Amino acid sequence: MDSVVQSPLPPASVLSPSILSFLNNKLRTDQSLSQAPTLLSELQAQCGDLDQALIDLNRSLGSSLLAYASVSDRAHGFLSLIDSQLTGLESSTRSRSSDGEGGVEQILGEELPALAKEVARVESVRTYAETALKLQTMIGDIEDAVSSTMKKNSWKHSLKQNSEELRLVAFKTLKLTEDMLTSVTKTHPQWAHLVSAVDHRVDRALAILRPQAIADHRALLTSLGWPPPLSSTPDSGRSNDVQNPLFTMQGDLKDQYYENFLALCSLQELQRRRKLRQLQGYNRELALYQPLWVIEELVNPIALASQRHFSKWIDKPEFIFALVYKITRDYVDSMDELLQPLVDEAMLTGYSCREEWISGMVSSLSMYLAKEIFPNYAQPDEDGVMGTQEQAKISWLHLVDLMISFDKQIKSLIEHSGILLSFEDDGNFVKASSLNVFCDRPDWLDLWAEIELSDILDKLKLETGDERNWTVKGQGAGLLSDAEDHKAPAISSAYLRCLSSVVDRCRSLPRISMRSRFLRLAGGPVIHKFLDCLLFRCQEAEGLTALTDNDALIKVANSINAARYFESVLKEWCEDVFFLEIGSNQYDQPGMSMGEQDGNVDPVEGLESGIFYKNIVKLEEFRTEWAEKISVVILRGFDAECRDYVKNRRQWQEKGEDGWTVSKYLVGALDYLQGKVLVVEVNLNAVDFVGVWRSLAGGIDRLFFNGILMSNARFHDGGVERFGRDLEVLFGAFGAWCLRPEGFFPRVSEGLKLLKIGEEELQNSLAGETWMKERGIRHLSVAEAEKIVKSRVFTS
Repeated sequence: MDSVVQSPLPPASVLSPSILSFLNNKLRTDQSLSQAPTLLSELQAQCGDLDQALIDLNRSLGSSLLAYASVSDRAHGFLSLIDSQLTGLESSTRSRSSDGEGGVEQILGEELPALAKEVARVESVRTYAETALKLQTMIGDIEDAVSSTMKKNSWKHSLKQNSEELRLVAFKTLKLTEDMLTSVTKTHPQWAHLVSAVDHRVDRALAILRPQAIADHRALLTSLGWPPPLSSTPDSGRSNDVQNPLFTMQGDLKDQYYENFLALCSLQELQRRRKLRQLQGYNRELALYQPLWVIEELVNPIALASQRHFSKWIDKPEFIFALVYKITRDYVDSMDELLQPLVDEAMLTGYSCREEWISGMVSSLSMYLAKEIFPNYAQPDEDGVMGTQEQAKISWLHLVDLMISFDKQIKSLIEHSGILLSFEDDGNFVKASSLNVFCDRPDWLDLWAEIELSDILDKLKLETGDERNWTVKGQGAGLLSDAEDHKAPAISSAYLRCLSSVVDRCRSLPRISMRSRFLRLAGGPVIHKFLDCLLFRCQEAEGLTALTDNDALIKVANSINAARYFESVLKEWCEDVFFLEIGSNQYDQPGMSMGEQDGNVDPVEGLESGIFYKNIVKLEEFRTEWAEKISVVILRGFDAECRDYVKNRRQWQEKGEDGWTVSKYLVGALDYLQGKVLVVEVNLNAVDFVGVWRSLAGGIDRLFFNGILMSNARFHDGGVERFGRDLEVLFGAFGAWCLRPEGFFPRVSEGLKLLKIGEEELQNSLAGETWMKERGIRHLSVAEAEKIVKSRVFTS
């Protein structure tokens, strides 16, 4: 104490006002004198740090001055060289002025271009040196700020505010540096080494600044009380007890959060600009996108807190989806009202806080499902939670139902803000879908399709075995085409309902390649199964009765109707945009990932590009084949019934029977024909029935032409009249389905026309192509026409 008393104190007049104010604040009372040693040690520590900082700044300034001096010396040397060259040019000009025009031309043609080139080179070097010096200064400022923030982060809270200010200065300098690098890249692309060197040093600075900024942001969120406590009853209504910390923050804490938020957004925008410049000329869409950092910092802690509840609900996944949806819904409004204006203020374009919050929560859910839930469902343990394989299948389908329902709720949240998700916008759809868990695990997608197909086939097995579904006409099942118009049995509507359910589930998948793959694995076999059932029933009917029985014809007709209806619905589906997009991805390669397949889509127009094109072709072939078989069977029966009529050549030399308008040998055949055609007309759809009766008409035309007109029979007048009446009756049987039935019997009609030509006309004319065309004979050859004419016998 004596030494302290004996030490003379400087007079108060010598001290500055700031020192006097500091001493008055710190040593106001006698009790505060005991704190003087602590105050002295703090002041000495701060003075030491400031001295060290001053030494560092002097050293940095010295190195900068040395670099500037070096560049200045080089520039001075270049300027001196130019000055000497200009002096030499001046003396050379004076000495050669007496040489006349030739000397001037030499100067203008040789020396001036070389001098201009040298000046341009020196100017380029000067510009390079100035740019390098500016960049060196900026990088030095950035590195100094980074080192200062690293040192001050270890000091007390009173100095951390200064650290944040230094970080903001570093951010501003980084923006200026990026602006200059962008300008250099555009104006001087040959300076790539300079840009690369600066990028390397900037990357090192950013590697320190970003973790510091994120750590400060996390600490600030913790002080705000984020994440808020979660309710353990997700099925309850919106919680009124738990308040949103983003709405309740006030005062300095609110201002500090806003500043930190803007700084982090600015840093991300700077990072995006750097990538945009560095990836110039490459496909930058996937590489440029990053989740919004500030929203990630909100999502991650609340996702971790949620997982503590998830672990209790492994066997009750509906609670997991309900809790995630509740959290997402409760805080989504604050993203729009509070944070979106800050993102806009930071000029961070292309980001929606609402969408980022929703996609972040959905992504965290998908990661948990992929890590904890799906492995148990994909490989069930007999003694574990899943139980038997049947229970595993039920649980898997239940989980998928929950995911689809959850995605619909999430989609409504996004669209509530006016953002419409479309199939073309696959990026947004993937981020906002819990089904994106299948993007990285196509084996799980294949397993889902296998389970879905097994469940559908089990349901259809009962429907297929019920004979009433093959006879009772369907009611359309709410599909596009009307089953009643096609006379389709109920079984076709049952198969289409199941296929439609596969399509509806397929719509929920976030990627086109996934939809195409799932629809092929789960939907394609359903169509194959349906076609196999149709083919089996038709072959069964053919094998039992050779289709001679009416019941067999009805069975085949119903199968054709079912195929026609199924085919028409598939064609209408293929015209939808959803199926057109899937069809454009139909040539996916199994070895490629889902993202690669989506990036290699070459759209193909036309029905041939549809995903169901091959199935439609098979259905068409089935209909055509069995409709033709019906025609062949009826024609074969008609041939058997009218065999005596066709073989009887003498009847064409006689007059018709009294009281008969048609030959009696033809009556039975016509009755058989009308009976069979009536059965087919009643049971077969109108489109395919047209094909059947036209095929029948063509077959009968060939039968009568070859069996009667080409059989060397002799036609007298009575026979021609008789043959004409028979054909009129035959045409009348087909008159119910067309206005001119004789047009579908071209050969016998033209043959009858030749038989009716008079004797005198035939004697005066020779049968030839010109003669035949004049009389409308177009379906017969000249030889056939001559043979028919020669078979005509005229009696006087």
